[in-house]
Amino acid sequence: MGSSLSKMPEIWSLGGWLCLCVGGGFLGAIVTSKEVRTWYKTIRKPIWTPPNWLFGPMWTLLYIMMSVSAWMVHSDGGFSAHSKELTVFLIQLALNFLWSPIFFAKHKIFTALVDISALLGTLIYTAVLFNQVNPTASYLLLPYIVWVSYATALNLRIWTLNRSKQSPK
Repeated sequence: MGSSLSKMPEIWSLGGWLCLCVGGGFLGAIVTSKEVRTWYKTIRKPIWTPPNWLFGPMWTLLYIMMSVSAWMVHSDGGFSAHSKELTVFLIQLALNFLWSPIFFAKHKIFTALVDISALLGTLIYTAVLFNQVNPTASYLLLPYIVWVSYATALNLRIWTLNRSKQSPK
């Protein structure tokens, strides 16, 4: 019984990271869902745009992997030991969470491109920092880096296809 109680802080920590990452993603999905059915349907997109149904499962999986990655670094000494690594992680997460309202709610495709470009750079830096603490935590971010790289290219192409249609919002 003593060993299960000693693991409780780690379980709560993982739960906290899951709530933060998946919960934030869920809030972004609320902002996104109406606009995907309305505005997003009306803009020009490249032929290599993934189907809309793919985004929900993909982001859910990525948010879970991000959570576990951050938790692994956090479990190795907490914020006091890894404040730089976890702060950079939180910055990239904030940039991630900002993208949906910028792109979908405000229809600011170029501003979203700037945001996602900063996200990609910060995310790569996060993976480099995490690798110094726990290589597995860094590896868990690789699918996220690939997806954000693809999303950045998609955002850029959508911007070039729709420059004349930018919303005045």
